[in-house]
Amino acid sequence: QVQLVESGGGLVQAGGSLRLSCAASGRTFSSNDMGWFRQAPGKEREFVAAINWSGSSTYYADSVKGRFTISRDNAKNTVYLQMNSLKPEDTAVYYCAARPIIGLATRAHEYDYWGQGTQVTVSS
Repeated sequence: QVQLVESGGGLVQAGGSLRLSCAASGRTFSSNDMGWFRQAPGKEREFVAAINWSGSSTYYADSVKGRFTISRDNAKNTVYLQMNSLKPEDTAVYYCAARPIIGLATRAHEYDYWGQGTQVTVSS
């Protein structure tokens, strides 16, 4: 079992920045690849970014590439999502997710564990 708790969401103006954190407990954090997803009202959950167990490999959705950065600190059992140049269309509930080491994944059903989500609202 892996328990995930997100934090860092909030209200920000367009062009601003936020850093989300996801603290993990339970199974050894470093044995899991991690991902960030988001879900806006009335829309399906969509992939945002993923990072492998060591942090040596990352992957991003085209919509956030160049603006968002995923990173992890295995000593702190935490994964981060630095979000810069935020746009109103980035407004959503953001979720972190964990999966055993197999390879980076972009589909929600490939992840085994989920946090409760944190709201990000970007005003225009």
